[in-house]
Amino acid sequence: MKIPKHPPDFMTALTELNASVNPLRGLEVVKSEVAKANHPHYYHWDKLVHLKPPEGFTHTEWWVALKIGRKRLSKPIPLIDETGRPFQFLIPDPIPEALHRIDLSAGGKIGVPDQVVNPATRDEYYVSSLIEEAITSSQLEGASTTRAVAQAMIRTARRPRDRSEQMIFNNFRAMQKIAALKNEPLTKELMLELHEILMHEAIDKPDAVGRFRLPDEKVVVGDDSGQVFHVPPRAEQLEARIALMCDFANGHTPGYFIHPVIRAIILHFWFAYDHPFFDGNGRTARALFYWSMLHSGYWLCEFISISHIIRKAPVQYDRAFLYTETDENDLTYFIVYHIEVLQRALQALDAYIEEKSGKLANVERQLKSTVLLNHRQRALIAHALRHPHFLYSTAGHKLSHGVAYQTARTDLIDLQERSLLDVVMSGRTWYFRPAADLAERLAQLS
Repeated sequence: MKIPKHPPDFMTALTELNASVNPLRGLEVVKSEVAKANHPHYYHWDKLVHLKPPEGFTHTEWWVALKIGRKRLSKPIPLIDETGRPFQFLIPDPIPEALHRIDLSAGGKIGVPDQVVNPATRDEYYVSSLIEEAITSSQLEGASTTRAVAQAMIRTARRPRDRSEQMIFNNFRAMQKIAALKNEPLTKELMLELHEILMHEAIDKPDAVGRFRLPDEKVVVGDDSGQVFHVPPRAEQLEARIALMCDFANGHTPGYFIHPVIRAIILHFWFAYDHPFFDGNGRTARALFYWSMLHSGYWLCEFISISHIIRKAPVQYDRAFLYTETDENDLTYFIVYHIEVLQRALQALDAYIEEKSGKLANVERQLKSTVLLNHRQRALIAHALRHPHFLYSTAGHKLSHGVAYQTARTDLIDLQERSLLDVVMSGRTWYFRPAADLAERLAQLS
């Protein structure tokens, strides 16, 4: 990936406009409608230079006008670069509308699919999302294990067999830990604990696990060809910088309201920018984004995977960081990108649930028409499809359908012999529970 073109220096460009043939040109640009407009596209110079400027403007004049409008609305945060210059952001349209939709979908209950609030099916979607995030977050950092192998490893609790599998297993455990710690404030100790989980037996330098990088550990962000994209702050500054980061993450700073989603996104950037660990910074940064969202009450984020979206176009992820760093520490580029990722992750969850619901509805239609099962068995299996952890007994089946004990027992044993139900003992009673892959087995039966 190429480093984006650096924009013209704002003050230099404005000075040159004032010193041009028309001494009033700088004032004209400052007062223009272009400088006042809240543009729907938040262009970086790297993109803008290839577009047609507004009528009567050069590219440099267009850029100066846009920057004037942005500077009027920008707010600083406590994150600073090596020169002491603060990072800042603004909320251009259509971000407010996007934040409103995220508030309703990820933090509220209205309109949320029953599958993710129903205790009988919630775990299926929860575990699936944890596995997906663990796999794709690790793949972004170089893990090469296939999705099928990784899913089987986690679901069967098999020990990881290589570095890639270990990375994925560690990510899965870290996501579980975040869910458990979502009500806790962010601290240095929590960060170190997460790092220990994420890097367990998955780092070339084992003594670097669970601690910040040392002054003699030179860490940069670059590619395989040796191109350097980012040099993080010096290790000697990390303790103070992490303290500022925790204050920000816990809502103590700055002295004005920042929307919780924006705060979570900035925390993601901040941690990646400071790069406090010898290795594992990207995974930890994404994990802390989840912590921040859950900490702020966006409970549905337990069911989505941002890394799944990021992995589809990783260059855009990297470019969002670089756009911010190359344009006067303007975090808006990363915020705009990340909100799009979050919206797409929520849409992917909706699509996944709709697909699963469609398959279930199709199986239920097939169930109604099958002649292999009687009406009592069809009613029980229809209930089992919606309640995969329910336990059925002969006595309960007898009572539900008003039949003799032997008839009820025959119904259940027949379903077990068809591999639709499994038999388990609880106390002194035998129960029948739905097969783990009931829908697939029923489709084969039909």
